[in-house]
Amino acid sequence: MVEEERKYEVDGGFAVPDLAGCVPDGGRLVAVPAAKLTATYYDTPDLRLARAGVSLRHRVGDEEPWTVKLPADAPGVRHEISRPGKRSKLPAELAWLVTAYSRGAQLAPAATVRTVRQVLEVRDADDALLVELADDAVSVLDGKTVRSTFREIEVEFKTGDRELLDRVETELVAAGATAGGFTPKHVRALGAAAAGPADLAAVEPLPAEPTAADVVTRAIRDGIARILAHDPLVRLHAPVGDDDTAVHQMRVGCRRLRSDLRTFRALVDSDWAAPLREEVKWLAGVLGGARDAEVLRARLRRTAAADPLAPLPSAAVDRFDAALADRHDAALAEVDAALRSDRYVALVEMLVRAAREPQLTGAAAGPATEVLPRLVAKPWRRLAYGGSGVDGAADLTLDAPDERWHEVRINGKRARYAVDAVAPVVGGGAAKLAKALSKVQNLLGEHQDAAIAADTWREIAAGHSDDHELAVTAGRLVERERTAIRAARADFAAAWDRATTTQRTKWLP
Repeated sequence: MVEEERKYEVDGGFAVPDLAGCVPDGGRLVAVPAAKLTATYYDTPDLRLARAGVSLRHRVGDEEPWTVKLPADAPGVRHEISRPGKRSKLPAELAWLVTAYSRGAQLAPAATVRTVRQVLEVRDADDALLVELADDAVSVLDGKTVRSTFREIEVEFKTGDRELLDRVETELVAAGATAGGFTPKHVRALGAAAAGPADLAAVEPLPAEPTAADVVTRAIRDGIARILAHDPLVRLHAPVGDDDTAVHQMRVGCRRLRSDLRTFRALVDSDWAAPLREEVKWLAGVLGGARDAEVLRARLRRTAAADPLAPLPSAAVDRFDAALADRHDAALAEVDAALRSDRYVALVEMLVRAAREPQLTGAAAGPATEVLPRLVAKPWRRLAYGGSGVDGAADLTLDAPDERWHEVRINGKRARYAVDAVAPVVGGGAAKLAKALSKVQNLLGEHQDAAIAADTWREIAAGHSDDHELAVTAGRLVERERTAIRAARADFAAAWDRATTTQRTKWLP
């Protein structure tokens, strides 16, 4: 689940204000009897979890006492995963879940806090819980000795309108609470060491006049951050938003990182980059099967529903989906096995080190605006004009085999990643080219997805030769995929022409 809350610092004499004005018509305030909670937080000896904004705790009294909280994109928002288990034994699943942060280091009790919690609930006319305010008096324990104390207010969003959080905050601040910070209890309990920087180097904004090294370092860190941020969600088989998945985003991180290392290879130490590219390639390959199954399952339903006037037999479509579901489950099992391997733990360590200290050449010291355009020009020319037996985008014809369109798609992805990396620095035409290449890539991606899907529908039907309805449905699905391919090809020339206008490409040497 996703937890969204705001924290407020208060002194010992703070009085929670009357929140009656925040209650919707017909609703009510409910004061819950005070509860005593004792939580033990686990971490590595050097507090890797706390410094990364992650917590792993056991809390006495909870129905599922073991909980991991992972950072999300927005301040105050975290992914929360709880599991049952004995106090004496850390669940292996949760220890595995935080591998990207612990990197295999031993997890042990690091802090114990006792909280006396007074909860005030804001409920609506239907008695639905909208907002929960927790007034926490916290004691940091050293054995049975209280080492320090503090008090804080947590306001957690449950359902309804988020503007209610703002109204509650206004009342709290007016009463003397201090807003803005989001420091978890265990970080305050552990002190300055827990508030230090994470081991994974942050993706910082570029300076006003960046060097090529600044841009390459940022690109490398961005790709690594995308990989590791989605690691726990991949382990949970979780979605990312309404129409994306963690597997997809982790794989995109792998592809971007490998592409950036290739594009900027003149600026990175080859002995350093080669093993990194190879190991990331391995991970991308492991994720590929699961991602392909995700795409096919989503596409099956869309293609089957493409013509409401000619519906396909739902039972046959379900049989296709069942076959894909089996593939998906098998692929996810392979992903899980890979993420449990020593090889993957070693890769995580490699990625963290790479983000901290990318090994660059002396050529990277030059101004980004002078050094980078000529490096981006190479993948751009390969996309546009081809080479080594591969067609360029300008050479594609409506009757070219699917394989040639796929080869151009691969080069298109590399060119787009390269332009994306330098667009913030070059600006102007580069930013416009990046946007235009995104549209080109969408068409090439739709073409490839449709081609793979058509082959898959045939393959599944061929495996059930005695199922006449499945065979007929496969034929109708294939017809619709080929229609999608023709539409993508028809739109491609115009999209490519827009991408190649002088205003978009004149910055390239």
